[in-house]
Formats: sequence, C-alpha cells, structure tokens
Amino acid sequence: MTTESPTFTTTTLSATMTLGELEASYPLYCRALRLLIGEGKSLKEVQRTVCWSRLESLHVCLPRQYRNPEHLYVLLKRQAGLQGDSSAALAGPR
Repeated sequence: MTTESPTFTTTTLSATMTLGELEASYPLYCRALRLLIGEGKSLKEVQRTVCWSRLESLHVCLPRQYRNPEHLYVLLKRQAGLQGDSSAALAGPR
C-alpha cells in the first residue's frame, strides 16, 4: 500500500511556506496590494503577483479570517478612489 502526498491547489511558492508565516506576513501582502492599486495596476496584472497568491492561499485555508483577494482589491480600489477624489477637492480649482 502506497501513500500519496496530497496535491495543493495553491501555488508551489505558497505551499512551501507555513500557515503561520503566511499569517504573520498578511499586513505586508495587503500593503503590497495597496501599492499596486496606487500604481494603477489592473486586476489581471495584480493577480499575477506573489502577494495575490499568498492572500489567496490565506483565504482558501482560513476563509472566515481572511477575505477573498478580489474583495480586498475592490475595497482598496474604492478607498484609493475616494482618497484621490477628496485630495482633488481639497486642492480646489486651478
């Protein structure tokens, strides 16, 4: 009888990290996502990053604790838009 190791649906890069390491770096991944959004990266571009795969791994492993990265993207994009609008309004007419 042979035992096979389970296959993971997450990326191999994330599979080499422990769950504790992923959790400890969560704020860093959120910050990276915020910076990517600030640079104007599209959802498709952001989905190809390491921070996206790590956020996705956390969500898959602990969905009650960590939001879906797509949801985070939308929230952060909206927040960036609101900040951009308010700073433009504060600057006044040119």
